[in-house]
Amino acid sequence: MAAKTCRVAIVGSTGYGGVELIRLLLQHPYATITSVVSSSSSGVPIADGYPHLHQIVTDNLDAIDVALMKEKADVVFTATPSGVSAKLAPELLAAGLKVIDLSGDFRLKSGESYTRWYKHEPAPASYLEQAVYGLAEVNGADVVGASFISNPGCYSTATLLGLIPAVQAGLIDPATIIIDAKSGVSGAGRGLGLSVHYSEINENLVPYKLNKHQHIPEIEQVLGQVAGREVTVTFSTHLTPMTRGILSTIYATVNGSYKEEDFIGLYRQYYEGRQFVRIRDKGKYPGTKEVWGSNYCDIGFSVDERTGRVLILSVIDNLMKGAAGQAVQNLNLMMGWEEGAGLAFTPVYP
Repeated sequence: MAAKTCRVAIVGSTGYGGVELIRLLLQHPYATITSVVSSSSSGVPIADGYPHLHQIVTDNLDAIDVALMKEKADVVFTATPSGVSAKLAPELLAAGLKVIDLSGDFRLKSGESYTRWYKHEPAPASYLEQAVYGLAEVNGADVVGASFISNPGCYSTATLLGLIPAVQAGLIDPATIIIDAKSGVSGAGRGLGLSVHYSEINENLVPYKLNKHQHIPEIEQVLGQVAGREVTVTFSTHLTPMTRGILSTIYATVNGSYKEEDFIGLYRQYYEGRQFVRIRDKGKYPGTKEVWGSNYCDIGFSVDERTGRVLILSVIDNLMKGAAGQAVQNLNLMMGWEEGAGLAFTPVYP
């Protein structure tokens, strides 16, 4: 029988992903936040940095203390910069805590690949193997009852949900995949930098980390598992002058004469019963505003018979389905609760 409740600690509470976890878990029917943790701001109220939480979260921020978290929590979310969780998560697991990691430190199964793309020392190989990749709609059965989840990256979530059914069914040639992805600036975090300065990003569209983004090996790793062979993709990322949202526009060659109806039918069958993936009707294409503040991923298709290529358009809110929302979805699966518990948000519009 599933546990009725659990106590939750959030490490990295002062980042955008961490504060979004607070928003979701404050109204979760089964989870209770018992510790908000920050290595940089311990001892002060979180409302000092996030005034919207005034009189809502009144506890002071805790320092990172594994013994304290063991005393106060059952599950720990680690919403830390890359390189931190690689050391912290093994300590939390050894203390008997369940861990859902949002940092990216456990997404790649190869330590060598992690060092190449993330520029940090990897976690021990045994923990890289132990971590369940929490793409909920695809690996949900593996998440159920697990004690250690690696939450997928935001770009990876939008892209993989848009690609996996077609790759698995052979509707497209994996060798031809090109991904053109655009994100709101909250994906860059709360740290200060010229690239996210208002006068730099406003009325601008900026490519960044071309051929160097750390979600490239993550996408290739999962697609390779699905295809049963090595997959290499072309992946470009751009910052757009909006706060939230990701649009992943994916191009691939169609294997045969499949039309939009074939893709729509396949994807609706693949995601049947998965409440957070919505497949658009023929000729209807999703926009980021239509999932804003929600845990939905909306997907649409356009097949060009002239070129023999398909466009797959996948949108998410990067802080929700791309981070905190999917992490709570994984918590629900891990604990044996209803998958959508605490996530029944209608997108905010306009």
